[in-house]
Amino acid sequence: MVSLVFRPRLFSVLRGYDRARLRADVFAGLTVGIVALPLAMAFAMASGVTPQAGLFTAIIAGFLAAFFGGTRTSVTGPTGAFIVVIYGIVAKYGVASLLVCTFMAGAMLVLMGVLRLGQVIRFFPMPLITGFTNGIAVLIFLTQLKDFFGLPIAQMPAGFFAVVKTLSANLGHFDGPTLALSASSLLLILLWPRRINKYLPSPFAALLLATLAVALFHLPVATIGSRFGGIPQGLPAFAPLSLDWNTLSDLMAPAFTIALLGAIESLLCAVVADSLTGDKHDANQELIGQGIANLVVPFFGGIPATGALARTATNIGNGGQTPVSGMVHALALLLVILVAAPLAAYIPLAVLAAILISVALKMGDWDWHKARQYPRRDTAILVVTFVLTVAFDLTVAVEVGLLMAAVFFIQSMASHTGVHRLVPEHAVLFERHSIAGKTVPPGCAAFRIEGALFFGAADVVEDILKQAPEAHVIILQLHRMVLLDTTGLLALSALNARLAENGRTLVLCGAAPEMQGLMEGSRLAEEVGADNLQPDLTTALERARALLTPAA
Repeated sequence: MVSLVFRPRLFSVLRGYDRARLRADVFAGLTVGIVALPLAMAFAMASGVTPQAGLFTAIIAGFLAAFFGGTRTSVTGPTGAFIVVIYGIVAKYGVASLLVCTFMAGAMLVLMGVLRLGQVIRFFPMPLITGFTNGIAVLIFLTQLKDFFGLPIAQMPAGFFAVVKTLSANLGHFDGPTLALSASSLLLILLWPRRINKYLPSPFAALLLATLAVALFHLPVATIGSRFGGIPQGLPAFAPLSLDWNTLSDLMAPAFTIALLGAIESLLCAVVADSLTGDKHDANQELIGQGIANLVVPFFGGIPATGALARTATNIGNGGQTPVSGMVHALALLLVILVAAPLAAYIPLAVLAAILISVALKMGDWDWHKARQYPRRDTAILVVTFVLTVAFDLTVAVEVGLLMAAVFFIQSMASHTGVHRLVPEHAVLFERHSIAGKTVPPGCAAFRIEGALFFGAADVVEDILKQAPEAHVIILQLHRMVLLDTTGLLALSALNARLAENGRTLVLCGAAPEMQGLMEGSRLAEEVGADNLQPDLTTALERARALLTPAA
C-alpha cells in the first residue's frame, strides 16, 4: 500500500521546543561535529575520493537527513560500510558515475519509504548483517595498511586478492616515520580514557596531536596537502550530473547495493537510537529522509551517506534530544571548512589510516565463540556472507546470504507442516475443533493439516491417500493451517479430483476467514462444493454421515 504521508520527525518535536532543549542540542551537535570531522575525511579518502567530498557529504546529507528524517537523534554522514562499494564503483566507472549511483540510490530510498518498505528490513537475518559487516571491516583494515605503513603504492587495487598481492609485494618497503606516527595514533585512539573521550573524542585528539607533530617537527610523511593540495574553503557550487546513457544500466546494480546498504544501516542505527532514548522511530520517513539526502548530495560532489551509529551514540550520550542536534553537527562542520580549511593540508594520512583501522576493529563482531553457539544454519549464513564479501563482492554476498536464509526458512517451515489422522481415542481436548467425544462414521477418515500448506510443503497432502485408501469420505480439518498459497490450493484441488475420480468426497472444515477467502476466490470452493465446506469438525462429521447414508 502506498503512503503519501510526509511527517518528518523535526516537525513534531519542535512543538514545545524550549531553550533547555536547544542548549542540549547545540552542545551535542558541536561534540558530534568534532567526532565527524576526521571520520568524514577518512571515509572519503578510503573510498577513493577527495577528503572534501566526505566533509561536503557530512554537511549536506547530515543536515537534510536530520531535517526530513524519521528519528529524533540519528546522525547521518559517510560511513565505513560504504567504503568497499564506493571504492569499487570509482575504480570501475569513475567519480562521475559514483555521483549518478548516489542519486539513483537516493531515488530508490525515497521510493522504499513511499511504498512503506521500512519494516521489510526486519526480515534481514542478523547473521547476514554480521557477516557482511565483518567482511567490510576486514577490507577496510587491509586497504588502510598502505597509508598506515607508508608503502610506495600509487593506487590500491579493488578486490581482496589484488589487495593482498599488492600488499605482500610492498610490505617490506615501509616508511619508518609514517609507521611510528600511525602506530602511536592507533594506540592513543584505543587507549584514550573514557572519561576524557566524552569531552574530547579520541579520533579528534589523535588527529589534532598528529597534525601538530607534523607541523611543528616537519615530519617527512604524506599529508592531505601533499596528496590532494588541501581542502577548499566553502561549499562547492551546484553542478549537474554527467549522465552516460551507455553505462546507466550497468549502474543499477551498484546503486541498488548502495540503497539497500543505506536502508539497513540507517534503520539499524534508528533501532539502536530507540533503545538508548526510549523513542520510536518512523522507519518509512527515515528512508525518505535518507533518500532526499542522497538525492541532493551528489550535485555538490558528495558521496553516499547513511545513519552513522558511532556519531548517533555520541549525540545521545552528550544530550542530543531532537533532529536539531544533527543539523547543528552539519553547521559545525561547515564552520570548520569556512574558517580552518587551510589547516587541513597538514593532516597526515597516517592518522586517518589509524582512525579507519580503529573503526574496522570496532565495527566488526569478532566473538567467533558466540557464533559457534548459533544454529548451524545461521552460522553457515554468517560465514558464507563474510567470505563472499571479502573475496568477491558485497552485492553477491547479500544476494547469496538472502537466498540461503530464504531456503533455510522454507525448509524450517516445511518441516513443521504435516498431516495427522484424527482418532477419537487419542484425543484429550474437548473443544470445538477437537475430535474427542465425537464419532467418526464407518467409511470416513478425518485428518488435520498443521503448519503452512505452501510450495515447500504441499506434497504432504499426498499422505492422506496413503493413510486412508478405502475411505469414501475424507474430512480435512484446517484450523491449524497458518498459510495457504497457490501451490497449496492446487494440491487440495488435485486431492479433490483424485477422490472424485473414484466416487469419493473431500470435506474441508475449520478454515480461518483468510484461508476461506482464498479458497472461495479460487476454483477450489467451486470444485469441492459449498456443502462440503464446513465451519467446524462437528458439522463436517454430520456432512460425512449424510454422504455415507444411502438415499431412501
